[in-house]
Parts: sequence; C-alpha cells; structure tokens
Amino acid sequence: MIESSAGVRFKHPPATRRGQGAFVNRLIGRGYHCRMQMRQLEYVTALARERHFGHAAAACHVSQPSLSAGIRSLEAELGVPIVVRGRRYAGLTPEGERVVAWAHRILADADGLREDLASMRGAVTGRLRLGAIPTALPIASALSAAVTAQHPDVSVTVLSLASREIERRLLEFEIDAGITYLDNEPLRGVRAIPVAQERYVLYAHQDDAIATRTSLTWREAAELPLCLLTVNMQNRRIIDTAFTTAGTAPSPRVESDDIVPLWEHVAHGRWCTIGPTSWIDGGALPDSIVAIPLTDPIVEQRIGVVVPDRDPLPTLTRALLDAARTTT
Repeated sequence: MIESSAGVRFKHPPATRRGQGAFVNRLIGRGYHCRMQMRQLEYVTALARERHFGHAAAACHVSQPSLSAGIRSLEAELGVPIVVRGRRYAGLTPEGERVVAWAHRILADADGLREDLASMRGAVTGRLRLGAIPTALPIASALSAAVTAQHPDVSVTVLSLASREIERRLLEFEIDAGITYLDNEPLRGVRAIPVAQERYVLYAHQDDAIATRTSLTWREAAELPLCLLTVNMQNRRIIDTAFTTAGTAPSPRVESDDIVPLWEHVAHGRWCTIGPTSWIDGGALPDSIVAIPLTDPIVEQRIGVVVPDRDPLPTLTRALLDAARTTT
C-alpha cells in the first residue's frame, strides 16, 4: 500500500506505458510517497535549458545554493542521480534526462489545469506562446488577432523560430503552438491543422528591369542578385531544393535569419528575394516591392498550426485551434 502526501492510498502505483522501463515505474512509484514540489521540477528544467547553475538560479529567481539544494532534495526523493557531479555543470545523467522530460510534461499539465479551471469561472486568461517560422509571421499576426478578439484577456507572445527549434520547444513545452511547414520536414508528436497553401514567388523593386515580367523560371532567378534566409531555415532549404530541381544553384549576396532585412534590401533597389505569397496577403510588404511568380518548377508548401499531441489540450491551445479553423 502506498500513501501520497495528500493522504490518498494506492495499492499499486499507476501502470506506465509499455517500454518506458523499470526506472519510470520506480520514479512514479516514489512520487506517491515523496513530497516532490513543482519548484524542484522548475529547477531541473531550468538547469537543463541554461546548462549553468548560476544562470539557472537567476532564471528561477533564487540563489544558486537554493537551486542546488532543491535538485539534491529531488535526487534524494527519487533515489536517482539527476546531475553529473563536478566542479562545474557537466550535464545530466540518463536518469536526469528522463526526469527532465517528465518535468516538462508535469509543469505544462499544471499550467493547463490552472487555465482550464480559470476558464470555468467565465474568462479565458493567460499568455499564449507561439513559435512561427519567419515566412509565417503574417499568419501568426492574423491568428493572434482572432484569438484576442474572442478572448480579450489573453496575451500573446510570438517568437520567430526555425522549424527545428519549433519542434524542440514544443517537445519541451516551452511554447504552446507552432506555425510551420507541414510537408517538407514533418514534425513528430504533434497535431496539425493546415492554414495556408504557399506558392513561392520572386520579390523585386518596382523599378527593377524584371519588374514587368509576368513570370520567371528558377534558373533565371539564380542569375539575379539575391538576398535569402540563412541555410538553417527550412524556407531556405525548400528554395535550395527548387534550384537543384531546376538544375542550378543560387549565390546569394545577402543572407539573414529574419525576413525584415530581406524586405529592406529589396526596397533599397539592388537585390531580389524569394518568399511565399503570404507576404503579399499579409500586407506587410512595402508598396515599392512587386511579386513575380516562379515557374519550372512551381513550388507550393502547406503551412499549418502544430500543437503537442496530448489530452486534454490546454484552454489557450484549444482557443488557437478554434481560431485556425475559422479564420483560414
């Protein structure tokens, strides 16, 4: 018989999924008779993220000795080492990696519970954290407007992130949802709702000699002075694949990890860039920039909202998905 800190008795700890191993069974079993605190879980997730005891303590607004003591207490309660001991932070043990994965989930579920209970009292509140690939930022603004129009007490944080960073932050519950490509490099462990079908076009200044063209081939575009996103961005990998399909390769003069510098360079009149048609639809482009369809090949990609595949979904996540279904 096991008794939790709340006084509830269990004949056996709950069963875990097959394949998670004896360690997780022991971790959960111990969890029913230890006084594990949310604060301790916050400490270990901060340490895993910051990879430095001092920085993790600052992120948690506690002293370094308090953070270290909290993690040692959690190790004692769970009966496993979490941190590789040394004069400096040297990483997490295999057990520590598992603890951190569970801590992310537990903390996210606790936040979701608070949001759900608050919504039962009549108001949806809190902060919705969105990660969007740079080319989808106009879509993020449309969805943010739809969510806050329906729920005025909700705040929104929008982060411009690469698709791989969106995947990592979703898995670690650092963001609530992402807006990213659905087909080129599919994310794992997510639910997805398509919100846009993008076609790639070339953007040039209205005074450029090519501005009157009704279309351009990718091979022709490769010969132009291009400014493109950096190679760590999926948008750039899609563009490079299109050039390869056309039997050529670009030599960009300017690269950036943000779309705003690309627009500014094109508006200056010396460069061209390549991006999705959503830049036109979002109304974010300067009036001096024109869009020219690219052919041979025609490149299209689906953009969608992705959220962690778990039940129940947090209230703010459900609000975002409702907005995605009704505004696209």
